[in-house]
Amino acid sequence: MTPLFEQLQMLESASTSSLLQNTSPAAVSAVIGKTRLQIDDLALLLSPGSDELLEEMAQRANGITQARFGNAVSLYAPLYISNKCSGTCPYCGFKRTEKIKRKTLSLEEVISEGDALSRSGIQHVLLVTGDCPGNGVDFLCDAARQLKKTFPSVTVEIPPLEQSEYAQLIEAGVDGVTLYQETYNKEVYDFLHKGSPKDNYMYRLDALSRAGAAGIRKLNVGVLWGLSDWRGDALKLALHARFLEKTCWRSQVLIGMPRLHKVPGDFTIPHPVCNRDFAHIVMAMRLFLHDAGIVVSTRERPEFRDNLLAIGATQFSAGSKTEPGGYSVQEDTSSAGGAQFEIDDHRSPKTVEQDLSKLGYDPVFKDWDRGFIS
Repeated sequence: MTPLFEQLQMLESASTSSLLQNTSPAAVSAVIGKTRLQIDDLALLLSPGSDELLEEMAQRANGITQARFGNAVSLYAPLYISNKCSGTCPYCGFKRTEKIKRKTLSLEEVISEGDALSRSGIQHVLLVTGDCPGNGVDFLCDAARQLKKTFPSVTVEIPPLEQSEYAQLIEAGVDGVTLYQETYNKEVYDFLHKGSPKDNYMYRLDALSRAGAAGIRKLNVGVLWGLSDWRGDALKLALHARFLEKTCWRSQVLIGMPRLHKVPGDFTIPHPVCNRDFAHIVMAMRLFLHDAGIVVSTRERPEFRDNLLAIGATQFSAGSKTEPGGYSVQEDTSSAGGAQFEIDDHRSPKTVEQDLSKLGYDPVFKDWDRGFIS
């Protein structure tokens, strides 16, 4: 067992489980104002006993967010390189049994997608691939080198790699890695990913530690809300994030917040998360992790996303397309591949920028340049 897994296992203890099931608002009220929360404090904040105190939590979360991030909201967009996937994840639109048009972009098409994104104002691009042997590190490095000519920040959301492979990506200009554990409930994880390239829970769990050890600047950790009980997953996600803050102290840690909404027709979301509970998670994360960025994607509706900024969200995707070729293919969609999921916020980057400015926020397209460390 790795140190991280051992810490996660400790959360299965009777004492922590009891705190997570707490129904006393008084017990929760006693921890909301603490300067630094411990994991038992977070368990109380996530418990049913906190339901009556969400407004108090929201005010505290707003104060922390303002103190740490001000009104800045970072903007980015995903660039899907391939939707070819060997996985069988039942909740994903890329699973190999899903009847969609499969496509892997050529290097020239990656450049074309990047040019289209750049024209929209985006300066931080997230490269995304399915889990397939053909989506190799060498091609990702080639793509990153080309995109770094245009984008100050290139990050990746790809299957887990070895430390040496993350080092290759860094050399090619990649400065961030997004990798979601999907769920920290190992029993559920193993059931959902049996026979899939993702069937090694431990290898995936420790991947961001390997990326941090290689020197990646940004580590984005998260779960896919809806696969398991949200209270237990949130507790373990927060512990994972704090573990990364301590052990990969040169890296910035972010919390990704993808939530299942529309899924393949043969899959039913086991534990749907409503808006109130989703906001509850964001607030609890902010109270526990003062310096972590919190990322909310276009899976969420515009008004709901905007409202989350007041309680902890700090980064938005904007103008997202979730299929290969989605940006440079205009009227003729025959050259684009199938999408991973349907989005609910269709605003362009320009519209997102304008809407955020009207609300008093400062949209930030560029917050990093390698020249800072030259």
